[in-house]
Amino acid sequence: MRLLPLFTGFLFLLCLPSVAQQVPKEKTDRQLTQKLLALTKDFKGDVGIYVRHLKSGKTVAINADTLFPTASMIKVPIMVGVFDKMERGELNPKTILRYRDSLYYAGEDIVGNFKDSSTVALGKIQMLSITTSDNTASLWLQQLAGTGTAINIWLEKNGFTHTRMNSRTPGRRSNWEKYGWGQTTPREMATLVTMIREGQAVSATASERMYRNLGRIYVDDIALSQIPPNVHTASKQGAVNRSRSEVVLVNAPHGDYVFCIITKNQQDESWNYNNAGYALIRAVSKTLWQHFEPKSDWKPAPGVEKY
Repeated sequence: MRLLPLFTGFLFLLCLPSVAQQVPKEKTDRQLTQKLLALTKDFKGDVGIYVRHLKSGKTVAINADTLFPTASMIKVPIMVGVFDKMERGELNPKTILRYRDSLYYAGEDIVGNFKDSSTVALGKIQMLSITTSDNTASLWLQQLAGTGTAINIWLEKNGFTHTRMNSRTPGRRSNWEKYGWGQTTPREMATLVTMIREGQAVSATASERMYRNLGRIYVDDIALSQIPPNVHTASKQGAVNRSRSEVVLVNAPHGDYVFCIITKNQQDESWNYNNAGYALIRAVSKTLWQHFEPKSDWKPAPGVEKY
């Protein structure tokens, strides 16, 4: 009778190495680090980059734990907050919302152009927040999630030390004045998207739905423009005058990789295609694709930027 528990325990111990191998330890990719450092050395502003190849554990960390503005990347934590509330039964995923003019946030939005008392599905508001980065939709969702306070509680409970919602969040005014809507580090933002990819954010079911949302991005002329269109990506972009950012997880043929690049204190505050921040993000994305998929001969079609 005593042999069965011992044998079961032995089998459990045998399984431990295989489990550990599923999450490889981080190890610096020195060659790739040098490539990315060369791209950033002349940039007029501050840059943070974090890269991780999920299968091998190879990483690049350049100011990866430095605080930066999230700009619209904060809409990923907002989405997580909404799904957490739905998972706990406090918000019906199928609910129909009623728009009010009091929700309007000035800017180029879809939701902000709704007529007062228009009705819309919660899922569509969530889609617009991520896909088209609709600000009115995102602020509405922030409120539905329990405000920035509830979102920050989830972040803290799940090991995010630096990523926080600042705007319209009690006690965060000084952070809002410095970083805007939200703040994060390249490592933490990449980690959050990786958690979603691996089914570890809120629940496996919620993660799957969130990952699909992140795979339907309207802004695809920055980092995504340097990745073949037939390769699936999950991403979110952010931009304010002196900061440009993007987090991307690439389901590449030879293994998924994730990266986040954020700038701040940029001298170039322009909003054209060739903004220095956008150009740097494209260069980093191109370098990563060629590094992890060296046999690929894909290149963006000539003149694609005109679209």
